[in-house]
Amino acid sequence: MRSRLGILLFILVGLFTALVIGFQNDLLFAQLGYDEEQEGLKERIVIRFSHVVAENTPKGLAAEHFSQLVSQKTHGRVEVQVFPNGILYSDTTELKALQDGDIQMIAPAVSNLSEVDPAWSALDLPYLFHDHAEVNQALSGKIGSLLFDTLDAHNMKGLAFWTSGFKQMTDNRNPLLSVADFAGQRFRIIPSTVLAAQMRSLGATPVPMGFNEVYRELADGRIDGEENTISNIYSKRLYQVQRYMTLSNHGYLGYAVIMSKPFWDSLPADVQASIQEAMQETTAWSNQHTAELDKKDLALIQESRSMAIHVQTPVERAAWEAHLRPLYQQFASDIGDELMQEIERLHQQRPRPK
Repeated sequence: MRSRLGILLFILVGLFTALVIGFQNDLLFAQLGYDEEQEGLKERIVIRFSHVVAENTPKGLAAEHFSQLVSQKTHGRVEVQVFPNGILYSDTTELKALQDGDIQMIAPAVSNLSEVDPAWSALDLPYLFHDHAEVNQALSGKIGSLLFDTLDAHNMKGLAFWTSGFKQMTDNRNPLLSVADFAGQRFRIIPSTVLAAQMRSLGATPVPMGFNEVYRELADGRIDGEENTISNIYSKRLYQVQRYMTLSNHGYLGYAVIMSKPFWDSLPADVQASIQEAMQETTAWSNQHTAELDKKDLALIQESRSMAIHVQTPVERAAWEAHLRPLYQQFASDIGDELMQEIERLHQQRPRPK
């Protein structure tokens, strides 16, 4: 009897001791804020990044590269979830989705931003840039800074410019050698007053349309042609429903990488720094790879023998450029004096033909 009582007493003392020690440890950790800190370290910041092009395009590749860099630089604390091909929003709805807070990040074609502020229509002017070096000089300098300044009033934060390259002309009716060859054709454009005026000046009817609608409209014959970069023409299989392409490099197609400003302002300073560092590295990486991708995709289009491809001659380029030059004066008031002066300064710095 006594032995049983002793055993029971031993068990009760042991339980009481364990309870006291456990309580003291919990109290100690609570005083140190241990649980709260550990929970905070486990919290992840999710950035939903929506765009409308394929994964194997310059923008698609840059978005994935950026996502990986952010994860590495924040040790997994920040996750950039990339949604390509218009899975979430089209190029006509993504701006509103960003402003409504439904997504945190987009990279619209610069043409689409002319709806936010008409100054952005400057980047749609024909033959604005001579080459990629000139693009980088302009957008990393005063021109890019002036354009990003317009976004603040719309609760958007400009992070970088990514390039998709220069645009080419494609159509189904006839080779596009002279301005007269555009007459009577229906050309898809990104919604833009400058691009609409460009097509009307060439004698074509502009048809504003979302990017992911273009293939079907061309295949069904509701439009005759379009302008786009080689990577987009290849990745969206537009070369399969077009007979002719002129390598004209007449326009620039780039993307402004934008984040919701309220969301950006809510991020800790160290996270902002990591994102900016990842963005700078991604932009440099993308600039190097875009030209290589264009060459590869052009070779694949040529191998398919689906299109007759014409390389614009210097004489043809000069004629197109002279014909379209009045658009600069037509849209000068929309673009603004300061930005137009920077564009003029950029052109004056070009080496003159010998």
